[in-house]
Amino acid sequence: MPLECAKVRSFVTPVLLCRLGPLALACAVPCFAQAEVVHMKNGDVIYADRVSETTNTLQYEIGDDSYTVPRSKVERVEIGTPSPVRHVELPTFVPTAPVLGEGDLLGQIVREGSVNREALNLIESRGNPPATAIAFYIAGKQEFQDAKYADARRDFEAGMRYDPQNPAIANFYAALLIKTGNAPMAIEYAERAVRLAPDSADALVVLGFAQYSAGHSREAAESWKHSLALRPDESIQRMLDRASRELTAENNYSERETGHFTLHYEGAQSSEAFRGQILSTLEAAYADLAQSFGVEPHSNIQVILYTNQAFFDVTHAPSWTGALNDGKLRIPLQGLDSVTSDLARILKHELAHSFVNQLSMRRCPTWLNEGIAQAMEPRSLAPLGAQLGELFKQEGEIPLNVLEGSFASFSGAQAALAYDESLATVEYIRSTYGMSDVLRVLEKLGHGDSAESALRSTVQSDYRQLQDEVGTFLIRQFGN
Repeated sequence: MPLECAKVRSFVTPVLLCRLGPLALACAVPCFAQAEVVHMKNGDVIYADRVSETTNTLQYEIGDDSYTVPRSKVERVEIGTPSPVRHVELPTFVPTAPVLGEGDLLGQIVREGSVNREALNLIESRGNPPATAIAFYIAGKQEFQDAKYADARRDFEAGMRYDPQNPAIANFYAALLIKTGNAPMAIEYAERAVRLAPDSADALVVLGFAQYSAGHSREAAESWKHSLALRPDESIQRMLDRASRELTAENNYSERETGHFTLHYEGAQSSEAFRGQILSTLEAAYADLAQSFGVEPHSNIQVILYTNQAFFDVTHAPSWTGALNDGKLRIPLQGLDSVTSDLARILKHELAHSFVNQLSMRRCPTWLNEGIAQAMEPRSLAPLGAQLGELFKQEGEIPLNVLEGSFASFSGAQAALAYDESLATVEYIRSTYGMSDVLRVLEKLGHGDSAESALRSTVQSDYRQLQDEVGTFLIRQFGN
């Protein structure tokens, strides 16, 4: 999930807008590596690091991940367009080990990148439970890859009915539950997979992610250590290092639970009264956000209070970060002894990310996620609308496709502009089409649509059109 940060605006944006002006901010936009851009016939646009083609397929790579799509679904490939920055803080782990018999059925179940339901039904009708279980497992994996999580869940559950002792199905089902925000339930299935396949590195990795996401960092560290002993993996080593930093910083922490939160704290850094204020503020924000979004996170939300030094030691976040939500709300409190209006806004901002992630199934681009979180605080466009409008007029804004990924690699100036643009774009959609359409975009993302597809089917605009409309909106609302 992307690193989501809140407080950069409070100490960066006003200074930048006053001292630098829009042209200077435009010059602060980072340089991005050249990429290859795949234009699909359905209108989707994919920014890839590398692309290779065969007669019938096109393979593209994004970071360490590789994907294949039928060549018949591709309109064209362009070279030399800036690629979006992508910094994933808590990755989605997808089990990789093949299942016995999978290769025999794969070509029947998956045709041109889609699940062939007729073939699946035919295999089911033959009355062979092990083969049927593998067939549903293959279907579930494909739907998972396509971000059709409801379909994937149905297929994995069907597979487990036919073969409850298949560790691969239980393991992938656990990975799906983590992805869709239900880590406590995922632990049960991940533990089952480990019991059935104790020497599976994949099963131990998924169990570690489930434990970590549910707030059990010590158990997660043990699972990842066991996995690394079976199969070295740099990405899992990084997660183990992160969990170890947390355990060191939170060695003497206590816990306090309310209806929706588990608060982790060290007694000397905050008073009982202050912690009570924080929880009351969070519960009030939770009630307000639940009403606004119409959904609630599946799991109890972990909230961790830090000193400033411990916060940066654990998160390795950019220096401009004031708080973050990486599945857990991490809040530095040094210098505070009560909930100020600024802290209340930060708490609501970070909590809003949990609601956005639930509705979008953690598929929300960063600009939309941060724009909604700022709108929920609420933060006003008024102090920056005129200068931001001038920046759009001169085409100095950062393209939205660049803002799909994390802002974590940005400088303070770049991050400030990214946050401002994100808020302006969300406020334009909300004021023009209503909050219901903002939520509809999130729902479509959760059903597997790309960001531009969700926008086109909701507000009838792609990224370029939307940015033009936002510029016009800012000039009309705040121009001289």
